[in-house]
Parts: sequence; structure tokens; C-alpha cells
Amino acid sequence: MIELDGVSIRQGAFALDGITLAVPAGAYAVLLGPSGAGKTTLLEVVAGLRRPRAGRVRLRGADVTHLPPAARCVGYVPQDAALFRTMTVRENLGFALTVRGAGPGSTAARVAELAAWLGLGALLDRRAVGLSGGEAQRVALGRALAFRPDVLLLDEPLNAVDEATRAALLDALDGLKRERRVTVLHVTHARAEADRLADVVLELDARRSPPVATGGLSGQ
Repeated sequence: MIELDGVSIRQGAFALDGITLAVPAGAYAVLLGPSGAGKTTLLEVVAGLRRPRAGRVRLRGADVTHLPPAARCVGYVPQDAALFRTMTVRENLGFALTVRGAGPGSTAARVAELAAWLGLGALLDRRAVGLSGGEAQRVALGRALAFRPDVLLLDEPLNAVDEATRAALLDALDGLKRERRVTVLHVTHARAEADRLADVVLELDARRSPPVATGGLSGQ
């Protein structure tokens, strides 16, 4: 479960106040809102990359407000993918397992599984620098899922990719939704992504004072 309880953030002139939302365990939630509304900021708060000025962040029912990112055990795909450019695709996919002390055999098996699922087999020995936007997004998704997190945070994962890649990524994300093993918070400005993927739709509107996120079950 992902919960924000009365979260407030300040960054220069930008502010979000009193944000409260909840994503049930195993649900696929899509957070909608226009550019500049603060969607990425909220995702960073959940990931632990940004500390709220007030309020609480809870994951799996536990208060993680003051925990560092590594202690939250979440998978995170930032908008720009943020791959390790000097590493190969294989090394990027296996990074989270390597730093957690996984053995070479189990790491190689998981990397092969992710590469097959995401269509990355032909790219494994290429360096991340020079990948297309769609290729980078697929690698970033695989890297985030490598250690089998039960919470996944996605920042505009379908932004700036071609139609074929978008379709492939939608299928991959649809598969995650069907498995119900991961609680997902996916931020976007595209209503079509919510229509395709969301169990829970949340909306953030910076024009409201204070901005609020409101949730409801989609298609149920």
C-alpha cells in the first residue's frame, strides 16, 4: 500500500499542501495532472528523494517519512530513465541485484528473464549511451523490477517513445497489473494511459487551492 497523509512540499515559489491519497496493495494507480502540477514531486516524496515539509508517507502500512530511498525498497523509473551510461544494458539490468549481494548465477538468470520479457536480448552487451528513448525506458523498467520490489513508481514512462514502443510498454505494464504482485503509482498527463491501465485514478490539479489528489476506482 502507498499512502500520503497531509503531505506538504515547498520548492521556491512552488507549493503543494495537504496532499492525501492511498493506493491499495496490488493496485495499479495512475496519477493524472497537467505539467507543473507537482506529479513528479509527489513521486519523489514517495521514493524518498524529497523530504516533505509536513505530513507522513507510509508504505506497506509502515511510516517511511524519514527513511532514505534505499531503505524503502521501491522500484523507481524516472522520466529521463537515468541509466548508468558507462555500463552495458546487462550491467544496468543487474545493478540492483549486484549491490544487494546476489550471486552471479541468480543475477544472470534474472537479467535473462527481464531481457526476454522486455525484448532487450539483442542489446545486452551495448552500452546504455546511444540507446533510443524507447530502448532506454525498457532498460529502466527492467532495472527497477530486477530485485522484485512490491512497490513500483513510474514517472511518465510512455513519454517521448514511438508508437511501437508505446504499445510494447503498455503490454508489459498490463502484465504487471494482471499479476497483482506489485503496487504501482504511475504519473502522467495522458488520460488514455489511465483508461488503459488504472484500477485507481488520482487527479492533481494545481489550479485548486490547495491542490488535492482525489481517488476513485476506475472501471469498477
